[in-house]
Amino acid sequence: MSLRQNISIILLPLLLNACGDKPAAPGAPPGGMPPPPEVEVITVTAGNATLTRDLPGRVQAYRTAQVRARVDGVVEQRLFREGSEVKADTPLFRIDARSYLAALAAAKADTLAAQQAAERARRLLEKGMVSQQDHDLAVSRARQAEAALVRAEEDVRYANVPAPISGHIGRTAVTEGALASKSAATLLATIEQLDPIYVNFSQPGTDLLRLRRAIDGGSLQRAASPEVELLLEDGSAYSRRGKIFFSDMAVDPATGMVGLRAEFPNPGRELLPGMFVRVRFPQAQQHNALRVPQRAVQIGPQGQFVLSVAADGKVVPLPILTGGMADSDFIVSSGLQGGEQIVVNGLQKARPGSVVKPLPAGQPAPAAADKP
Repeated sequence: MSLRQNISIILLPLLLNACGDKPAAPGAPPGGMPPPPEVEVITVTAGNATLTRDLPGRVQAYRTAQVRARVDGVVEQRLFREGSEVKADTPLFRIDARSYLAALAAAKADTLAAQQAAERARRLLEKGMVSQQDHDLAVSRARQAEAALVRAEEDVRYANVPAPISGHIGRTAVTEGALASKSAATLLATIEQLDPIYVNFSQPGTDLLRLRRAIDGGSLQRAASPEVELLLEDGSAYSRRGKIFFSDMAVDPATGMVGLRAEFPNPGRELLPGMFVRVRFPQAQQHNALRVPQRAVQIGPQGQFVLSVAADGKVVPLPILTGGMADSDFIVSSGLQGGEQIVVNGLQKARPGSVVKPLPAGQPAPAAADKP
């Protein structure tokens, strides 16, 4: 046997081993296919739900008072800091009051003289030295002098411009040296009470009628909680709950809406007048309700549908119809029976007919095994 034949016999087993199939890695799918994508699912279950409604609204101050001039004079000094909190009856401006102080001194003197004259007329009447008419005239003059004194005291008080209410005072409308006019009711500043605070919103009259009929028919029950929630412009929820303050008893013929007002505590001044918000308030209670998150509901040419994961891991679209809202979830009126696994996260990876790996929503995904 030649040397070349010996080398071939030695290398042949090595070449066969090199060309053989490599063993599959543990946990890898057969045929070298990638693992199915992971999606988060929830299991639909029936339970009691509170039907809620999100309606747009505007924030309004609890009380608003315009501070206007009630005497004539030049503004000498501003006594508050713009954007601060003031208490009721706190002096806000000082208007030149020299003429009012002089009028007050004269009124005090006139009042004292008139009171002394009335007292003297009373003593003389008891002695029969004056007539009843003279006595009554002296008493009337004394009362007129007392009324003039009250007006003079009010003018001096209004020269210091007291705050009519407690609250947040904004930008001043006048500066030192400006002439304030009583006849023109010169605007000096505005005070707004911000704690508590109002939120005005409206509800369609047709929705209110349909809701009342459902409650009367027994399919729904009245909501037990009168409290309402508030959603801010960025979508976050306000930390404090409020309550319905009043509801109009008439429908606006121009808009078909019923006006409502809610009252919220606002100690941190987070809510400011004019802000756009959404009010979420409970309308009714529904038993054996099926609810799914908003992000799980999609809209196609045939209407609303959700993606369900079957027992074999395949994604199946299920057409549904939604009724009302329960917080941020949809109430499903038809299309689901309960027990379905609905995809809530990873919708872009869950194509109908594809195979996925369902994971319970909110559960952290298992850590990948370390590669050797």
